Amino acid sequence: MSFSVKPVLTGHRTVLRPFTEADAGVMGEIVADPEVVRFTFEPSTELTPERLRTWYGSRATAPDRLDLAVTDPATGEVLGEVVLFEYDAAARSCVFRTLIGPRGRGRGIGTEATRLIVAHGFEALGLHRIELAAWAHSHRALRVYEKAGFVVEGVRREVQRREGEWADEVIMAVLDREWAALNATAR
Repeated sequence: MSFSVKPVLTGHRTVLRPFTEADAGVMGEIVADPEVVRFTFEPSTELTPERLRTWYGSRATAPDRLDLAVTDPATGEVLGEVVLFEYDAAARSCVFRTLIGPRGRGRGIGTEATRLIVAHGFEALGLHRIELAAWAHSHRALRVYEKAGFVVEGVRREVQRREGEWADEVIMAVLDREWAALNATAR
């Protein structure tokens, strides 16, 4: 399997589309948001405009991962990103991550974006398992993941100092059969 094909995935609240270099500016604003930093990046990570342009400009041709911009369908505004990466062919699994900037929060966009990319992973790519790791103090994200069918598999206790406190990392996953059962009952 290759992530070379970059789809456009359309929902009611969001459209997921391939990134372009032009998205680097708004993604720079999003990744600098204090809440995104708190729940996503190491505070010491230096993301220069040039580094962001290079990164987002190369996402549309990256065969080893699927990075899609989360956008507002009415305006086209970029609100965040969803990513499938670290594909394991033997296990038919990969890792998922997302981040949503301040203008996309509280609107159900993160939940729909997560469901869209997970559906694509299982239904179009034939994955068996999608997993993620999230900070235990990221309550909003954990709720989104649970609504999308992810199940807590474990907690890595006090794995890193975040804001002067030890932080736990929650490991979650959803399997293809769980996704199919969840969506069969939703119909």
